[in-house]
Amino acid sequence: MWILVVNAGSSSLKLRVLDPNDAVVASSDLPTSGDPEGLGPALRSFVEESPVVDVAGHRVVHGGSSFGAAVLIGVDAEQTLGALADLAPLHNPSSLAAIHALRSLYPELAQVACFDTAFHATMPASAATYAVPEEWRERWGIRRYGFHGLSHAWASRRAASLLGAPREGLRLVTAHVGAGVSLSAVLSGRSVETTMGFTPLEGLVMATRSGSVDPGALLWLQQHAGLSIAEIENALEHESGLLGLSGRSGDLRQVIALADAGDRAAGLAYDVYVHRMRAAAAAMAAAMGGLDALVFTGGAGEASDRLRQDVCNGLAFLGIALDPARNREPGGDALITLPGAPVQVGVIRAREDLEIARQVRSLFESPPSIDAPPSGEGL
Repeated sequence: MWILVVNAGSSSLKLRVLDPNDAVVASSDLPTSGDPEGLGPALRSFVEESPVVDVAGHRVVHGGSSFGAAVLIGVDAEQTLGALADLAPLHNPSSLAAIHALRSLYPELAQVACFDTAFHATMPASAATYAVPEEWRERWGIRRYGFHGLSHAWASRRAASLLGAPREGLRLVTAHVGAGVSLSAVLSGRSVETTMGFTPLEGLVMATRSGSVDPGALLWLQQHAGLSIAEIENALEHESGLLGLSGRSGDLRQVIALADAGDRAAGLAYDVYVHRMRAAAAAMAAAMGGLDALVFTGGAGEASDRLRQDVCNGLAFLGIALDPARNREPGGDALITLPGAPVQVGVIRAREDLEIARQVRSLFESPPSIDAPPSGEGL
C-alpha cells in the first residue's frame, strides 16, 4: 500500500508519500497563504510528481467525542468533521479543506482521517473530566481531549523499541515540544493523562499560545478592561507564550540567545517555560505512580540540548541523570542518560507520518488507487 500523508496546518502543508515498507519516497513542506481553500494547486502538483498512491491519510487535530480512532472518510464523517471545525479553528479547517481538495481532484481516492485527540481517548474519566456543571459536560461535550496524539503515539512506540522493553507496564512521559507543546503520561502504550485539554490552549507555555491561565483572569479582563471575546482569543493564541513574555520572539532558540545575552524579559520567558514543563513532567509521572523514561520529540524537543538539560536538571529527584555528551549529540533516535540511571531519557524524531501510515494500514489492505476507475461508492 502506497500512502499519501497530508498534514495541513494553519500556515504549512506537509506532504509525504510512503511506500509499502514505510520509506519516504516523496516529500514536500510548503508554506501556505493561510487560506485553506488555496491548497488544491499544491496538492495537485505534488501528487502528479509523486508515485501513484492508494490512499491518503490526513492528520486532523480535533476529533471531538465523535472519533476515537482513525476513520475512512465518507459523507457522514465529512459532515461531522465540518461541525467540529470551530473546536480547533487554526487547524481543522485546513485539514477539511485538504480533504475537499483531494476529493475534487481525485474523487476515487480513498481518504482516512487520523486524529490527534484519538490517542487520548483512553484517559480515565478522572483525568478527562472538568469540574463544571453537568449540562456543560453532557450537552456541550466540555471535557479534556488532549492533542499531539499522533506524535505521542509514535514517540511512545519508538521509545519502547529503544528501551528494548515490552509496552505492558512501561511508564513513559512523552514531551512534544514544538511551536505547540504538550506532555502525555503513557502507561502500557495508552495515554492516561496529558497537559492539553478541551482545546490546544490549555497546558504548557508555547511559542505564541499562553497555556493554562486562570479563567477568572479572563472574566476580569472582559468585565473591567472591556476586552471582547475575539480580542482575548487573539491574544491567547497569537500574542502570548514565549512571544508575550519576551516581547521579542516566540522562537525558543531566539529566546535562549536573548536570555544568554542578558535580556531580562527573555530570561523570564525561558524560566517560566522550563518551570511549567518540569512541574508538568512530575505530574505526569505521578499519574502513573512512577516513571521509566522521559522522551523528548518535536522540533525544539529534538534540537535543543539546552532545554533538555534544564528540564532534566530539575527532575533529578525522579532518578534522571543526563549524559552531557550524549545530550549534546544524540545522533538521531537515542537514549541520552548516564549508564545506570534508574530513569532513562530519550530523544526521538517526530514521525507523525509513520503513525498515520500505521493507522491507515490497520483500516484496510487493498484500497482503490488514483488510477483505478471510480467504484461509484462514497469512500
